[in-house]
Amino acid sequence: QVQLVESGGGLVQPGGSLRLSCTASGIMLSLYTMHWYRQGPGKQRELIANIFSDGVSYYDDSVKGRFTVSRDDVKNTMYLQMNSLKPEDTAVYYCNTVYMSQNLWGRGTQVTVSS
Repeated sequence: QVQLVESGGGLVQPGGSLRLSCTASGIMLSLYTMHWYRQGPGKQRELIANIFSDGVSYYDDSVKGRFTVSRDDVKNTMYLQMNSLKPEDTAVYYCNTVYMSQNLWGRGTQVTVSS
């Protein structure tokens, strides 16, 4: 079964850090462009970071300089290191790719930034 599973979310204070993971089964992440999206309360889901199969990454301006996306091909896992977290980073975070012409989503992991 092809699936993506996110983990690593939680409650963190402003200025803190979290590392999210997206573990794949049934596909090799290294062959695909992988995405991190997030959906904050009352907001639309937004793309915040990509990592291409060659390892090049892209970041939305809202997270550039604070978030880093990486991939461990041995563990078949993508990561999102989030530093200097702000209350406006509160959201459900999803990983995504296009597999067999279909959007493949995980169930998401909740990140709450609050004091």
